[in-house]
Amino acid sequence: MNRISTLFGIQYPIVQAGMIWASGWRLASAVSNAGGLGLIGAGSMYPDVLRHHIQRCKEATNKPFGVNVPLLYPDIEQLINIILEEKVQVVFTSAGNPKTWTPVLKAAGVKVVHVVSSSAFALKSEAAGVDAVVAEGFEAGGHNGREETTTMVLIPAVCEKVQIPVIAAGGIGSGRAMAAAFALGASGVQVGSRFVATPEASSHINFKQAVVNAREGDTMLSLKKLTPVRLIKNHFYESVKTAEDSGADPDALKILLGRARAKTGMFEGNLEEGELEIGQVSALIHDIKPAAEVLEDIWKEFQTVRKQLGDLAI
Repeated sequence: MNRISTLFGIQYPIVQAGMIWASGWRLASAVSNAGGLGLIGAGSMYPDVLRHHIQRCKEATNKPFGVNVPLLYPDIEQLINIILEEKVQVVFTSAGNPKTWTPVLKAAGVKVVHVVSSSAFALKSEAAGVDAVVAEGFEAGGHNGREETTTMVLIPAVCEKVQIPVIAAGGIGSGRAMAAAFALGASGVQVGSRFVATPEASSHINFKQAVVNAREGDTMLSLKKLTPVRLIKNHFYESVKTAEDSGADPDALKILLGRARAKTGMFEGNLEEGELEIGQVSALIHDIKPAAEVLEDIWKEFQTVRKQLGDLAI
């Protein structure tokens, strides 16, 4: 039996990433109902909004689902309390020290997974008591590790170091990529960008269409002096690049970034002035289709590739 499917009690070892302005209860419940693990992305939610999405997700599915929580979120204690009060069974943490909240969550019977960008962080996460790690490569959308290690290198490096299950992320949007991740030692995959281009994603249709239209080279890692983030090139990105090329310091970049830049782009659909976070795999996304179809397509192609390669074990 697959370690990730067993850990979460799901049919397929495929996790839908918890993405800001994209993964609310509609997307999470659709993925969970289809046999994967759907995640609500708490990073763009006030505490009361998160509670609403958890409650709606419970109404929409009787299958396992989880919440992704950035640990550096200013209202992190309120978010954790809501997760515990609502008896969420799975929490993916990121952007912070897993030692802080993992014991609290584990004491309540919650399964905890931490997102890492290096084998060193994976070891620290294992020591903190997490049940699994997401090893996310440089190709991924949104905020990235400073190491800029690609998925192809990161996954085997992490698998060599830890005993807990490893979920591969970054550049994975197809069954072929899933098979590659398993060949590298992963026990599951986390898919983000591919699920943005679905009707259930809460992001603006303009942003979804920009993802579909993106080609190779249309995304770049930016804002490295703050927190590195992969963006679709647009007027805002070019403004940041000009500032960075001129030697702008972190304070100047913060002023340029301003407030709600990601909401402006991904949720409100302003494709020039907004922050458009997406992965390199967007170059391989050519349509908007229901989340259940996305998951089914990935699984079917994965099975086909397994047979072609001689029954890759899962």
